[in-house]
Formats: sequence, C-alpha cells, structure tokens
Amino acid sequence: MRPIMKSLMCRSLIVALMTLSFQTARAGMIGADQVAASVQPDRTAVLSVLSRADTMAQLRAQGIDPAMARERVAAMTDEEVQALAANIETAPAGGVSTAAGVLAVVVVAALVWYFAFRK
Repeated sequence: MRPIMKSLMCRSLIVALMTLSFQTARAGMIGADQVAASVQPDRTAVLSVLSRADTMAQLRAQGIDPAMARERVAAMTDEEVQALAANIETAPAGGVSTAAGVLAVVVVAALVWYFAFRK
C-alpha cells in the first residue's frame, strides 16, 4: 500500500474510534427483594389462571382439587414458575389447530380471488 493510503486509513480509523460511543459494563449485586419482585408477577399470573372458574372446573373434572393445585404452585421453585408462566402465555387460546387455521386461510383467499376476478 502506498504511504498516503496508509496514513489516510489510519486517520479515518482514529476518527471513527473517537466518534463511537463507548459503553462501560457495570456489575453489581442485586438484592433478594429485587429477584422476588421479578418472579412475583409470574407466580401471580399462574395463580390467577388457577383461580378462574373454567380452570377450576377442568381440574375437578380430572380429579384434582384446585386448592391442592394452588399449594403445588406455591411450592414450586422460581424457575419452574417462570417456565409455567411462559407456557401459559404462549399456549394457543381456543385450541385451534394449525391445519384448521391453514384451511381457513386458503378458503378465505379462494373466496376473495373468486369474487375479485369473476366477470
């Protein structure tokens, strides 16, 4: 490389490094109350699902006492509660299968096409 190109490249790298924002990482201890505050909403969400009437009816239909289910949730570790809350949030509402959903989309698309392009 030519000396002019080297000096130009070095100068541009220096300017680029000087203009970039540097972020420093900080590490610190967190208290038990902060950890409990982050887990408490998940535990509350799981317990609220268990206290719904339809959930209690389904538990009774399967032979499970709803009070026993609440006690089991209270005995779960924080990781188990977080995993259960994530499963509840991602579960499909209404239990629609993907095959039925795809079929519904195809039927709607066919009807739109038919009515849009008919003569």
